[in-house]
Amino acid sequence: MKLNWGTGIALLYAGFVVMILLLVGMSASQKIDLVTDQYYEEELRFQEKINKVNLAKGLRHPLTWKVEPQGIVIIYPKEFLADSLTGTVRLYCPSDNTKDRSFPVKMQNNEQLIAASELQAGRYYLQIDWKNGKQSYWNEGVVVITKSEM
Repeated sequence: MKLNWGTGIALLYAGFVVMILLLVGMSASQKIDLVTDQYYEEELRFQEKINKVNLAKGLRHPLTWKVEPQGIVIIYPKEFLADSLTGTVRLYCPSDNTKDRSFPVKMQNNEQLIAASELQAGRYYLQIDWKNGKQSYWNEGVVVITKSEM
């Protein structure tokens, strides 16, 4: 069977259409996790967050954290009393929003432990929005939880 040039062009166009439909189908089935559903409200509070970050950087003993086998240990500044601290510790997983976790600030001996049993392995953005009385602070960074630490 011999094909003429008209059939070849028709097959080329048909192949192109099939390829485009395949790409559209694949892109429509991709899971897209947003950082937040309230983008506009977050943008309005961005300057407030910058101010909190600057205040946190200006502390004499800044807030720190470390990943240990038992979990994430957050070390609060020694000059703050446990009763006066409030806030939220948020772990945001960019690759899977089902791994996102949020914990209240609960300090004992200037430390807070987020148990490894409450976390899944992965890369997280650690976001700590905390307050000492009326003064608010913001700290953030990246932590990686691996299977060997759990």
